[in-house]
Amino acid sequence: MTRETSPAATRAAPPSGLERLRAAYHRVPLGRRLVAALVLVTVVVILAFVLSLPVFPVLLGTILALIAFNALMKSLDAFLTVLVGVVWLAIAVPLFQIPLLGRPVGLLVLPLPLLVTLAAGRAREFPVWHTSLLSLTAGLIVGFSVALLGMVIEPFPGGAGIAALYVAAGACLLWRLLASKQVIKESRENERKRSGSGARPKAAGSGRTAAQAPSLRGRASDAPERGAAKGDDGEDTEPVPVDQALAELEDMIGLDPVKQQVRGLAASIEAARLRADAGLTVERPLRHLVFSGPPGTGKTSVARTLATIFHSFGLLPTSRVVEAQRADLVGEYLGATAIKTNELIDSAMGGVLFIDEAYSLVNEGDGQSDRFGNEAVQTLLKRAEDDRDGLVIVLAGYDKEMDAFLASNPGLASRFATRITFPGYSADELFRISERLVAARGDSLDADAARTLRRRYDQAVQRQAVDELGNGRFARSLVEKSCQARDVRVVTSGVGGDEPAPRRPSADDLVTVRSADVEAAYTELTSRLPGFGEAPGLEEAMAELDGMIGLEPVKEQVRSLVAQLRVARLREEQGLPHQPPLRHLVFTGPPGTGKTTVARVLGRVFAALGMLGRAEVVEAQRADLVGEHLGATAVKTNRLIDRALGGVLFVDEAYSLVNPGYSGGDAFGAEAIQTLLKRAEDDRDRLVVVLAGYTGEMDRFLVSNAGLASRFNVRVRFPSYSADELSEIADTVAARTGDVFDDTAREDLHSIFTHVCEAGWIDELGNGRFARSLYEGACSHRDLRVSQELGESATATELTVITSDDVRRAYSDATQQS
Repeated sequence: MTRETSPAATRAAPPSGLERLRAAYHRVPLGRRLVAALVLVTVVVILAFVLSLPVFPVLLGTILALIAFNALMKSLDAFLTVLVGVVWLAIAVPLFQIPLLGRPVGLLVLPLPLLVTLAAGRAREFPVWHTSLLSLTAGLIVGFSVALLGMVIEPFPGGAGIAALYVAAGACLLWRLLASKQVIKESRENERKRSGSGARPKAAGSGRTAAQAPSLRGRASDAPERGAAKGDDGEDTEPVPVDQALAELEDMIGLDPVKQQVRGLAASIEAARLRADAGLTVERPLRHLVFSGPPGTGKTSVARTLATIFHSFGLLPTSRVVEAQRADLVGEYLGATAIKTNELIDSAMGGVLFIDEAYSLVNEGDGQSDRFGNEAVQTLLKRAEDDRDGLVIVLAGYDKEMDAFLASNPGLASRFATRITFPGYSADELFRISERLVAARGDSLDADAARTLRRRYDQAVQRQAVDELGNGRFARSLVEKSCQARDVRVVTSGVGGDEPAPRRPSADDLVTVRSADVEAAYTELTSRLPGFGEAPGLEEAMAELDGMIGLEPVKEQVRSLVAQLRVARLREEQGLPHQPPLRHLVFTGPPGTGKTTVARVLGRVFAALGMLGRAEVVEAQRADLVGEHLGATAVKTNRLIDRALGGVLFVDEAYSLVNPGYSGGDAFGAEAIQTLLKRAEDDRDRLVVVLAGYTGEMDRFLVSNAGLASRFNVRVRFPSYSADELSEIADTVAARTGDVFDDTAREDLHSIFTHVCEAGWIDELGNGRFARSLYEGACSHRDLRVSQELGESATATELTVITSDDVRRAYSDATQQS
């Protein structure tokens, strides 16, 4: 399907007089322009002599005029930059002569505008003239103020004012450069997001490829759907029938709730039209909508279908869609945002304005208000009301973020009252999308490849990674990467083998995707997800737990928990009633007893059972959740939880979130706890939270908030290690690096562990960490002894055996440090 563009859209506006002058100016060779400028300067100087005018001012004025004219011929920005520098010099030179008592200052301040202009060009995200104006003005104010102080304070350096002038201008330039880099960084991040959030593929039912989609980011897409004719004014003259638009929607794979809502919306519009025809009262329809759902679920494609429906009913003069994101609405400084937003809305008038990731307009990083985004929202709300008869606005984004965005401003909820929720795709729907995509390319899947593709989609859905992978976009990428792997395999087949040259591929080879191609593509795409990889086996995870030394009560609790989870999953698969599995846990016990290690094992267990997308564990403490001021804590905690989604969040020393040392209570910790509790409930299907800490402190922590006790009611208690277990830990750690304790050293080691356990010191020393530290200290003393006594003549045995003296010295060091 080809795109058609209206004649009005393709006709260029006639060039202005200034543009024609610039074109003629730049057609003249540079050498001729320089000669002409030199002749003009010479003539002016001669006239100054003849007319007895001051030569130097006339010469300077002529040169400045030529520079300004050349800048104007280059661009308006260049002209304004020159104008700023000239005006600033005209003000600064006489102004600085006041505090400097008439001393010449021209040579001191003259270089500054040139230096500032050159540096301002590095802040590429801002106009050069604007950065120059800010920097020169700041320098003038600060420098002149310091110079005035020199008139009243004795003694005072005479050049302090000039120095302050340069320092202030430089500081302002530095600020603009940093701001420019931040804008570039945000722009690149948006581009990366945008590159992963393209239009829904044709296989998903849109009926056209992304390249044929009738929309352009940041400006109107004038191309109508399916060859509708357009007049010279750019408006559709032959609207597509509603039935045809709805048929296209029905052809999309999946999205049944969305289809039902759109059909209902179309029926409401038709009913309103019939009521109006019958002379009955008709309320103004609610035009503006909210699309929420995971990425790659067809939000942009449905927006185009809705634009066609609105146009077909005569509610909009065109069916064009303008796509935008935050960068298309938000300006570079206060005041510019309203102008930019209004210009964007003007370009969308008569059609649909689709704002993706609309929640980014309220970007309250670290709890700070986003003035630029709020200005865009206020402008958007006003225009949404004022232009409701000629414009439909669709705000799109992820579910949770859109909930927070709509709650941030009462006007959003009232003006965008119609919400369409897009579900993620099932494994079967993803497979059907892939089949369409493969067929559209003229390729085919062999039987093994089809089975592999379906199995991989089942795995991605089971591990709850489809939304993160991009749903429909994941299907498109998987097909494209599989075909790419097929091409590499076919072209390089036979290379390096017994054949003298690669076998010429057959026609079937060139279009058939094999199982190995799908596997290679799937591995490449999923490797981008942290901690995804191959799902660990349950037996492998449990074997890792059983391989841990000691902790028998912990192992028994974990086995019981795993049994409950497996039975709950089996009951669910057979349609039997079942209790939702308890995901969030509390680990209590002394330090060094393997709490973090067991959390990692549980992550592998949950991933093996399909309850988590990956086995990754994100470790955190109070500092990772609590911000520096009120409002920042919720932002920081949410970011941490977002990073842990799909895996395990392990909060060590969780009791530190309630710090009784603060007078009036710990407001920061309380904010972190409330945020953690809400997310633990809201994201319980894709997150496991483990709160860990010492037994007594965790008891007090859990009773400090009723929500903690109810949501974290599975407790795993970790006992201290015995002397025998500590000895076994030390032997195991030593064996990993090829070291060994001799018999006397092992006896001394066991005696030390027995002593610290009976004395009640082992918890303070750190249990397993103490065993590892004692081994590492003994190795240090062994290495020092061997180096000093044996040197290069040491044998392998002498390099690996730890003696009793090494152990005793290490214990002495440990007790002195503690």
